[in-house]
Amino acid sequence: DPGTSKSQLLGHVHKLAPRGVYTSGKGSSAVGLTASVVRDPETRDLVLESGALVLSDLGICCIDEFDKMSDTTRAILHEAMEQQTVSIAKAGIIATLNARTSILASANPVESRYNPALSVVENIKLSPTLLSRFDLIYLILDSPNVENDRRLAQHLVGLYYETPNVVEPPLDHNLLRDYIAYARDNIHPELSDLATRELISAYLGMRRIGSGGAGGGGSRTIS
Repeated sequence: DPGTSKSQLLGHVHKLAPRGVYTSGKGSSAVGLTASVVRDPETRDLVLESGALVLSDLGICCIDEFDKMSDTTRAILHEAMEQQTVSIAKAGIIATLNARTSILASANPVESRYNPALSVVENIKLSPTLLSRFDLIYLILDSPNVENDRRLAQHLVGLYYETPNVVEPPLDHNLLRDYIAYARDNIHPELSDLATRELISAYLGMRRIGSGGAGGGGSRTIS
C-alpha cells in the first residue's frame, strides 16, 4: 500500500549493504540498468559505462517504483535475474558483464491500494515471467491500528521538536553493516539431509500446483 515507507525501507537496505545501488523505476532506462556505449572525451574511443545492475555485482540493487518502470526496461531484468549476467552488443562492442546481484524492488498495486479480493498477481500486474523470477514477495499493507498509528504520529511530530525526539535503533548502523559483511565472507550454511528432503518436497508440491494451468507454465509465487 502507499504510505508504508517502502522507499525508506529500500534506502535503509541500500545503506546497510556493503555494495549496492539505489534507483527509481520511473527514472531508469534500459541502458541505465545494464550498460551504455559512450565516447571517451579524451581518446574519442567508444567505451562501456556500467549501469546499476553491473555496479551492484556481488551486492544488492534496490529499485523503487517498480510498477512505473516501462515494459522495455523491465524486459532487461530477465537475463540479469536468471543468468546473473548482462549481454551487450552495441556499436561493435560485444561483451557479457557480470550482474550477480540481488534485486529488491517495491511496487504499488494497480488500484493504488491492495485489494484482498484479488490475488497477488492480479494486484501487482507484472508479467508472470518476471514475477516468477522473484524468490520472495512480501505484502506491506496499511491496516488501521490505533497503537501503530499513534506511535507513527508521535515519531513524525517528534522530528519537529526543538530537541528532536527520535527513537534510536537497538543496533548501531555501522556495526550492523560490518556484521552483514563479515557474515557474507565467513558464514557458509550447509543443508542437512532433513532440510534437503523438505525443500525437494516443497518444490514438488509447487510444481503440482503449477501443473493445473495450461501447459504447467503458471507462475509460482511465495508470499
